[in-house]
Parts: sequence; structure tokens; C-alpha cells
Amino acid sequence: MNNTQRAVLIRRFGGAEAAEVAGIDIPEPGEGQVLVRVLAAGVNGIDWKVREGQVRNAFPLPLPIILGAEMAGVVVAAGSGASRFHAGDRVMGAMGGLGAYAEFVAINEASLSPTPEGLGDVHAAGIPVAAVAAWNSLHHAGSLYEGQRILIHGAAGGLGAYAVQFAKRAGAEVFATAGPADLDFVRGLGADHVIDYQSQRFEDVARNINLVLDYVGGDVLDRSWQVLAADGVITGTTSPDILSRKPANRRGLWFMNKPDPVLLETLAKEVASGTLQSRIGGIVGFADLPDAIERHRTASRTGKVVADFSR
Repeated sequence: MNNTQRAVLIRRFGGAEAAEVAGIDIPEPGEGQVLVRVLAAGVNGIDWKVREGQVRNAFPLPLPIILGAEMAGVVVAAGSGASRFHAGDRVMGAMGGLGAYAEFVAINEASLSPTPEGLGDVHAAGIPVAAVAAWNSLHHAGSLYEGQRILIHGAAGGLGAYAVQFAKRAGAEVFATAGPADLDFVRGLGADHVIDYQSQRFEDVARNINLVLDYVGGDVLDRSWQVLAADGVITGTTSPDILSRKPANRRGLWFMNKPDPVLLETLAKEVASGTLQSRIGGIVGFADLPDAIERHRTASRTGKVVADFSR
């Protein structure tokens, strides 16, 4: 095997031009690690937020740094002490940080889940972050209950589409915002009330909401306080300053996701069996990743964008 590989990395913080495709050394797997040949990787908001330096104070990162938070691929070698996976095993997982945009990654085998039969690598690569984050953010404020009124902003996106399905399974009455092109898609996920955010104000439809999942941020968060029931809470994933923007008589929670390989294995099996819908919104090639990161920042999305490393 050649000892060099392609990677998408940043050497400095900046705009679209800061992300580049570069050649680097292939790592050696350490204690408890496996070396994975990455076949596909999902595009996430953390890519451009790190690229722009938005999180450098909260999470100091040494430069240069390889971007990419989730991937799917095949194990090619195991380090000492690694016994769960072997060469040839298909795996998927979140990095627990960054580094997925490389043709080979050395990662702790405990961070990985087996890719189930019937699930292709491109599809698998778009699941680890969004599916786990949707489940955990939905439960972040407490247990769900029958008849709970839940409003999900960004319901057609990577997190939102999963959250609609999970909330409906729990017996909630689901309100969901989406763009006009995605209304039928969100209805098909099980939402009871689908709100076209371009032609309707969600405040006019959603009232006495027990839980708001804000996957959008901006003024959507500020407008959402008024729809809460007396016991209502907003869980936000895009607004770290949610507590400082919270009215005195309202409750808001900031959510940060953590990888959960056990939960991921369960959810991936559901996607493979068809009991959980997972939508790929676009597929790009490896060399197109820098542009895809920028489009994630500037354009609305339906489903998950995934890079197919074979392209």
C-alpha cells in the first residue's frame, strides 16, 4: 500500500478557500485502534464552523487539521489490543471529533459500529452524526410521553427528518417546519402539522408546545419562545448562546452531541431494514468536498450530503 493519501484539511482559518485537498501520510493504527479505508463521509455544519474558526475558543484545535466528522469504510489493519474488528470488516461511525475526510483513518475500534448488511457505504456514511444527534436531542430535556406537543424546526434536514420519526413513534403530536419542496416528504415521515415556513408563520399554527427542537437557529429561536406551553422547553443545536437569549420565564437547553456506537448500531439496522427512513440529499466526489462544505453553509438542504470517495 502506498504510504501517502488524499485528505481535505485546513492550514488556517478562513472562507471557502481555506479548505484544500492535500497529500499526507497514511497513519499507523495505535493501541486499540483499527486502520479504516474510508469509502464515504458525511458533510456536516461542524466542517465550515471549524474552517471559519467559530469554535476555536471553545475547542482549541491544532492546525493543520483534517475535516470530516463521520464516515463508513472497511478495516484494513488492526493495532495492538484491537480485537473487535478485523481486516475486511465493514464499519461506520462518528469520529468523536474530526478527521473523516481522508482516504485512511486510524480510529479507536470502540468508536465504530458494524455496517449492517443491505446498507451501502454511501448511505451508511450519512447516518452516524444525524441519527444519533436527533435521538439524543429529542430526549435531552427529559422523557417523551404520549400526546406531547413537539415542534421541530428544519424537519426536512438531516437531524429533523429522524427527529420527526422518533417523536411520532413516541406518540407525540408533531408540528414541523419545512420549505415548500419538502412538505410532502415531511408528511410522509409522520408529522401531524407541516408548516411551510415560506408562506406561514409557525407561531400562527403551533401553540402550547411542550418541546421545541431548533435545528435552524437565528430568529427562529427568538420567535419560538412565544409558542411554548407553561412547562415548555426549547432544545437548540445551532445556538450556543441560547441561555443568554432566553426570556426570564422560559426554559432553554443547549445540546451538543456525543457519539454512541451502540445506539448507532441499532439505528443503522433500522435504516437497513426500512423501518427508519434516511434520505441522502446529494452525493459529491472527494475533490468536491471543499465546495460541498461551503454549500452546506450557504444553501438550504434536504437530507444529508455525502462524499463518495470512489468518485
